[in-house]
Amino acid sequence: MRIVLAPDSFKGNMRSPQVCAALAAGVLAALPGAVVVSVPMADGGEGTTDSVAAATGGELREVTVHDPLGRPVQARFALLPDHTAVAEMASASGLELLRDDELNPFQTSTLGTGELLRAMLDLEPRRIVLGIGGSATVDGGAGMAQGLGYRLLDAAGIDLAPGAAALPGLATIEASDAHPRLRECPIQVACDVTNPLLGETGAVAVFGPQKGATPDMLPSLESSLARLGEVWQGQGMLRSTDEPGDGAAGGLGAGLRAFCGAELVSGARLVADAVGLRQALQGADLVITGEGCSDRSTAFGKLPAVVAELAGEEGVPAVLVSGGLRGDTMELEKLFAGVFAICSDAMPLATAMQRAAGDLERTARNVARLWSLSR
Repeated sequence: MRIVLAPDSFKGNMRSPQVCAALAAGVLAALPGAVVVSVPMADGGEGTTDSVAAATGGELREVTVHDPLGRPVQARFALLPDHTAVAEMASASGLELLRDDELNPFQTSTLGTGELLRAMLDLEPRRIVLGIGGSATVDGGAGMAQGLGYRLLDAAGIDLAPGAAALPGLATIEASDAHPRLRECPIQVACDVTNPLLGETGAVAVFGPQKGATPDMLPSLESSLARLGEVWQGQGMLRSTDEPGDGAAGGLGAGLRAFCGAELVSGARLVADAVGLRQALQGADLVITGEGCSDRSTAFGKLPAVVAELAGEEGVPAVLVSGGLRGDTMELEKLFAGVFAICSDAMPLATAMQRAAGDLERTARNVARLWSLSR
């Protein structure tokens, strides 16, 4: 029996290689003769760089950049054997770099993401893959552009300070000093968010509060991004800011299109291709996937659903093993051969996170036993 393990990370608790290890221990305890193939997955957020590097034999590298508040921090990227460079913007500009009391989208900037991209571009890669989940910023990628050599100028020709607070004063964008390889190196953005830049479903309204925006900040942040969008369109850098994903990562999705000519693609599918999931599924009897918490929305494009769809194309049944299940699971049951939550009883979240590895192993063991009986 050949069983493929292809889970996402359990956000804030276990990265996907750890999830694979726990699942594998459970499967092998029940089926010692099984061939278990671990394919740690990610969707462009936390764990993407590690997952892709581990699956392809890529080389991990570090570079010093500025964090969202301008402090030095070590950001990581991977250089793959085919000379693709892979990184997560969160490594440079993510929520994980700040304390809760430091969250302030007027002050935070994607400057470090621009510096991270610059370091990768300097190596002249064949292409760049950038995951943009977990951002702490709402600056439309303005700081990123400054890190890449763009100048954002006010009406007096003075450079704007990093951060969304300065954007209402933006008059023009000067590109003459931008990194010369920007338009030569294809940049693919791993993004599963479909929100536009502005409006009721835009970057500020939907994601601003996650990044520390209080209700009184929201109108000003919206104005900041609106001004940036006006300049982009006025200078012919973008035709509109309504493309799916433009509002991702506080408007970084639109910023990557405008400043880098980037292409926004499904993060889960992009990672699946990069780690060779389709090849791993060939000849498999079962695939087990999962995530920290699943609900009805999981069935509509989230990573476990993508794994199930790819498995279905190969005629392989998929089982979902997640940290928790919320709400009606009917849509999940249409997609997966089985749907399981690993928590065995009611407990505080902190306790559940401490027990996650053991609960994953126990659940995988029971799934494997059930599967062997069904055969």
